[in-house]
Amino acid sequence: MEFHYLKYCQYLLSSQTNYTLTNLANHLQEFSHDTINRYLSKSKLTPRLLWENVQSSIEVHEGASLVFDDTVSDKRFSSKIEIVRRQYSGNEHRVIRGIGLVSCVYVNPETGKFWVIDYRIYAPDEDGKTKLDHVADMLKNVVYQKQLPFVQVLMDSWYAAQKLIMLIDQLGKIYYCPLKKNRLVDDSGGVEKYKSIEQLNWSAVEEKQGKILKLKKFPQDKKVKLFRVIISTDRTEYVATNDLTQSRIEEVKNECHLRWKIEEFHREVKQLTGIESCQCRQARIQRNHIACAILVWNHLKNLAYFSCQSVYKLKHDLLSEYLISELKHPSIKMS
Repeated sequence: MEFHYLKYCQYLLSSQTNYTLTNLANHLQEFSHDTINRYLSKSKLTPRLLWENVQSSIEVHEGASLVFDDTVSDKRFSSKIEIVRRQYSGNEHRVIRGIGLVSCVYVNPETGKFWVIDYRIYAPDEDGKTKLDHVADMLKNVVYQKQLPFVQVLMDSWYAAQKLIMLIDQLGKIYYCPLKKNRLVDDSGGVEKYKSIEQLNWSAVEEKQGKILKLKKFPQDKKVKLFRVIISTDRTEYVATNDLTQSRIEEVKNECHLRWKIEEFHREVKQLTGIESCQCRQARIQRNHIACAILVWNHLKNLAYFSCQSVYKLKHDLLSEYLISELKHPSIKMS
C-alpha cells in the first residue's frame, strides 16, 4: 500500500499539537518516517489540487468579491529551510524569517460565506515573481480559467500599485483598496501640486460621498474616488475605488468588512492545521505541507458551514470522546 496525501491531510486534521513527520510515523504503523518523507519530497501538490477540491462547494454569486492578501508562516527559529526568507509580517509588525503565502478568497456577499480558491508561495529566488505578480496571475486565472463570476476586487494597501490597478480596470472589475496616507494625489484638477492624502481637506459632503481625484503617475483619464473611512477612534483608512458612481460611505464600509474574511482564513489555518509547524528542510516538502494544510482548512470550513458550528469547535471536539473515556477509565490514576 502506498502513502497518499489524504493520509497526511487526515493527520493534520486529527492531530492537536504535534504536526511533525516523526509523530505521524509513530502513530501510523504501516508507514515509516522515511516512506512519508520520500512521498512528500517527490510528490507535487499544487494549487490546482485545491481548486479541484473546492469548486463543487462554492456558492457562486454574480455580485461576489475576490479578496487578495498575504501572510507569513513564522519560521524564525528555522535557519536551513530552503524557501524561508526574511520578510515583513503584518501580525508581528516587523521583519521575520518565514514563508510567504499569497491567497485568493472568493466571498459570497449575500451569505458571508467564503472559500479559498487559489494561493501562491512567495519565493522570488525560485520563480522571480513578486507578490504583485502572484496576485495578477491568480486574478487572470479566476477570469479566464476558473471563470467564476465576481464584481469587486478587495485588497490591502500593499497591492495598490499602478500595474495591478490598471489590470483590474482592463478586466472590467471594480476595486476597493486602502491607500497609504503618504500617497500623492491631486484633487484640484491640475491647478495645485500633488499632495499626500493626509493633507487633503474634506467637506461634509465629501465625508459621506467621497471625492474624485487623480493618483500621481496614473494616466490623466484614470481618476479614482477616495473615501475617508473611520475604522475606530484611533484608526482611519483612505479607501480608493474606480467606481466613480459610488456615493455611499456605508457601502464602502461594507466592502472593507468583506476584506477581513481573508484574515479569518489566515488565523484559522494557522491555529488549526499546523501550517507553520513543518520543520523539513526541502522546499518541495514545505510546499506540499502547506497544500495539505489548506485542504484541511477547506474541509473543516465546509463541515462548519454544513453543521452551523465553528471550525474551532469541530477541531477541538475531536478530543471529547478521549476525555470522556479517560474520565471514566483513567489510563493514569490520581491516587
